[in-house]
Amino acid sequence: MVDVFSRLLAGHRRRANLTQEALAERTGLSVRSLRDLENGRVTRPRPSTLALLADALALTGAERELFLAAVAGGPRQLPLDVPGFSGRDAELAELDAVLDQPRAVVVVTIAGLAGVGKTALAVHWAHRVADRFPDGQLYADLRGFGPAPAVTDPAEVLRAFLEALGVAPARVPAGPDARSALLRGLLSDRRMLVVLDNARDDEQVRPLLPGAGDSVVVVTSRDRLAGLFTVAGARPLRLGVLGEGEARTLLAARIGADRLAADPTATGAIVAATAGLPLALTMVAARVAFHPTFPLAAFTGDLGVTADLRWVFSWSYGALAAPAARLFRLLGLHPGPEVTVPVAAALAGRPVTPTAELLAELARLHLLIEQRPGRFLLHDLVHDYAAAIAEPDHPARDRLYKHLLTEAGSAAVAVQPQWLSPLPPPAAASTPEEARRYFAAEHEVLTAAVRQAAADGFDTYAWRLAWCLAAWFAPSGRWQDNEAVQRIALDAARRCDDPLGIATACRMLARAETRLGRLDAAEKHLTEAHARYRDLGDAGGQAQALHNLAEVRQLTGRVEEAIATVGDAVTLYRQAGHRDGEARSLNARGWLFAQAGRYPEAIDCCAAALTVQRERGDLNGQAATLDSLAFAYGRQGLSGEAAAAAEEAVRLFGRSGDRYHEAEARGRLGDLHRAAGDPESAARSWRAAIRIFDDLGDRAADEMRRRLASLTADPRHP
Repeated sequence: MVDVFSRLLAGHRRRANLTQEALAERTGLSVRSLRDLENGRVTRPRPSTLALLADALALTGAERELFLAAVAGGPRQLPLDVPGFSGRDAELAELDAVLDQPRAVVVVTIAGLAGVGKTALAVHWAHRVADRFPDGQLYADLRGFGPAPAVTDPAEVLRAFLEALGVAPARVPAGPDARSALLRGLLSDRRMLVVLDNARDDEQVRPLLPGAGDSVVVVTSRDRLAGLFTVAGARPLRLGVLGEGEARTLLAARIGADRLAADPTATGAIVAATAGLPLALTMVAARVAFHPTFPLAAFTGDLGVTADLRWVFSWSYGALAAPAARLFRLLGLHPGPEVTVPVAAALAGRPVTPTAELLAELARLHLLIEQRPGRFLLHDLVHDYAAAIAEPDHPARDRLYKHLLTEAGSAAVAVQPQWLSPLPPPAAASTPEEARRYFAAEHEVLTAAVRQAAADGFDTYAWRLAWCLAAWFAPSGRWQDNEAVQRIALDAARRCDDPLGIATACRMLARAETRLGRLDAAEKHLTEAHARYRDLGDAGGQAQALHNLAEVRQLTGRVEEAIATVGDAVTLYRQAGHRDGEARSLNARGWLFAQAGRYPEAIDCCAAALTVQRERGDLNGQAATLDSLAFAYGRQGLSGEAAAAAEEAVRLFGRSGDRYHEAEARGRLGDLHRAAGDPESAARSWRAAIRIFDDLGDRAADEMRRRLASLTADPRHP
């Protein structure tokens, strides 16, 4: 993909009317280094070099992300290949045929009933042709059918794909439309294989499709996905059950042709009983292989001619030793869709190493699929069977939720070190990068665990896990996801009459409601949260609730009331000894003073906040405070100080990955330029803000466009 980056760099340089010498002067790089980059001789430029180039070329928004991601290594997301795959020659040939099509996006749908082998075929073929896709492979389980909730919002899959393609997590656009557009841009000149597994319907799939380029998309589903034929020209591949010959071939691959030949009658009975379903055949074959000295007829007496998969599962389950059988039953208590070795060990109350051995035994009998090293998936039908035979086990559920909370709590504190945590301090601290990786892998399981814990009556775990998820959802802009889990958390906290839980869930729900524009509901929940924290004597909690409440009051036009509210928050943060919170509330108070025209007071508050934030290295907090100072300085006619503060705010918001507030700061920087009589700089700032807001799908872009249009219409600024 270096050739992609080389072309992008040269193209952007020419469009900016820059020679290599001029670009070298802007960036501080040598001319030779630039030539090496454009010729592809440097294969892995440093991130700092990329940032210098993007800044010098004035790239923002989607253009910047495409540029920065062009040198990222291609993702390799495919699950492990299916061992001993056999048959399906005609279907494999049909899939192979799409590789010879002219350069265009090709979409293939593989449809069929449960257990027929759709995923196995797609994954096996993807591994077989992976070398034909030099830019990598993307994979997502859309969970359209199964025990875990389906992926109803494509935004989470789009985020995972964009991050895999090299987009920094903090720079992923907020809205699904903007994410989908960025994905299409990234894939437009790449040859990639995309596997979308277990889709519910075509609406789930459409936002994930490339728009141009030379990529192939394979979609599996129990649904025909007829809508994709119209909108994407999809090629349907209907997967039926195995014919008798293919079923025998599969059995022979698993247990040996000699064993089948020794008893053709028993072989025929097994083939008939499993109805040509690969899932059923592999599970029966696993049990047969487990007893190599038994005659084949010994396995047919109770099968009957039936396609009842649960009966087949019972054979594999019956072949398990007692510890593995117990673990399989316990996995029916896990919310899914995937389980790791440490979580399974906690569920079973056993050490990690022997639990890993038991999971391997379950995988050998095809009751589990090892999707990635150490991560195991239960097919939805197998999970249903495990849940059906699981016994009520309160201690096991408690161990499960306790372990998940321990992991998630450590990650939440690492992601949001400035938050006041309602949890006990973690025994082991995660690094921020470890925490981000953890949530990226586990947030689906944790979301399912919140729902299940509440349904199981483990209400304290439900609200605490929801708080951990908020630490991930908030910076990711996943406000709808956060609202959903916090509503569950609040109901759970009320059921167990936990004052801290009620206060915490009220506050976190209100934060989501504020971002979603439900201000009346947010104020109601924040008022309750503050009262609960006050009754608990929790000064820090009260401060957090009042800080959030001040924002709601400002948004509803009650600025003086908001000033008083955030002033109380500052006092309470000081009582709690929480300096980060005190500084952020000081800045909020300064901003509100400025909104009220009380500029000297605004500058005093913000200067005090900035001193603390610089001491503590709070980049995002510094950026917000500098933005407030720029506004206050500008209103006082201090144009030089205002411009300097605004430019530093833009830079720090960019460094901290806060794109929304970077756009806001760029908008205010444009206002300052216009007031100073520099319309060209104003237009440049507003256009940059528009590009970011458009990427985020935020309507604030319309206001920036109005400012830009007014500049054009102003006769003083031709």
